[in-house]
Amino acid sequence: MTLDPATIAVTGANGFVGSNLVLRLKEEGHDVRPITRETDLAQAKANLAAADTVFHLAGVNRPQDEGEFLRSNRDYTACVAAAVAEGGRKPLVIYSSSAKALQDSAYGATKRAGEQILLDLATTGAATVSIWRLPNLFGKWSRPNYNSVVATFCHNAAPGLPLRVDDASASLSLLYVDDLIDQWLTLLAHRTAESGFAEPRQVYETTVGELAEIIRGFVSDRTNGLVSDVGAGQTRALYACYVAALPVADASYPVAAHEDVRGKFVEVLKTGASGQFAYFSAHPGVTRGGHYHHSKVEKFLVAHGTGRFRFRHARSGESYELISSADKPTMIETIPGWAHDVTNIGNDELDVLTWANERFDPDRPDTYPMPLLPCRAYRC
Repeated sequence: MTLDPATIAVTGANGFVGSNLVLRLKEEGHDVRPITRETDLAQAKANLAAADTVFHLAGVNRPQDEGEFLRSNRDYTACVAAAVAEGGRKPLVIYSSSAKALQDSAYGATKRAGEQILLDLATTGAATVSIWRLPNLFGKWSRPNYNSVVATFCHNAAPGLPLRVDDASASLSLLYVDDLIDQWLTLLAHRTAESGFAEPRQVYETTVGELAEIIRGFVSDRTNGLVSDVGAGQTRALYACYVAALPVADASYPVAAHEDVRGKFVEVLKTGASGQFAYFSAHPGVTRGGHYHHSKVEKFLVAHGTGRFRFRHARSGESYELISSADKPTMIETIPGWAHDVTNIGNDELDVLTWANERFDPDRPDTYPMPLLPCRAYRC
């Protein structure tokens, strides 16, 4: 989504949500005016006065002194509202409140006070105000023991520390920071003239125990060379948060490799339900394979060099061969009941990416030797 460039002020710009938001806004080409604790007061007021949109994200939720709740969540919001009114641009003000604003606590009371200050600003016509009562937020750059239990679990799991679970059945409502920002970008593209409360979408309902099990699963899968279903929804978001919490030194790790006189076979990734990925190499003139499978299906893709793939029907003896090189990427799929091998017929190393629809089981390898004879050739 690309929006028309606008001037956007962001309070709390170097916090967890703010740092993610500022990056996304700059990607869209906006003139972003960050406001942090280090920003000079006069500059902060100027940024707010010049903005077409204000994201008011600044606040505290775990201060050393409860008086900081009043100063940061209520009084600072009043300063933001005053600067917006003085600017006279009638901007859209998006306020990150909290689902805990309804709770009878110092934090909840001061977030409600901030909401009311901005709603009062809207009634004067000085701004359009969109208030978001947010659940537990998580994502990259979140702080452990501060932003959410997800951040704490991910930062503990990454270096192998235990995950403390006091009440496994405790319910959690989770919102991924990038899902939230997607909704905010949509709001920028389709501005509303009405002020009030906005309901965040894509909130995941889970429990503390379920969350801990998912994150422990990431650790176990990584150790065992597995990858689970991490491509969509809650698991995708949690996996991104977990990987973002890994120490830089752990961003790379060894995988199983087997080498002999023919070349290498390297196991890349195993999946829970869709087999495994690997690659193998063959020195010039070397033939690998010479077997068939009853149920296993494999796909081969030459990444470097040139190989001759030969196939023979285990019952009828029908045969054929294919010549494949990296110059013309072609997927070659084995057929159950057909023996197959591959020979490096080039002068360079042959490197072939492979996928099998099942993980290798040494107790049931489904691999039966069968030599192949010269056969008619097809070039691919």
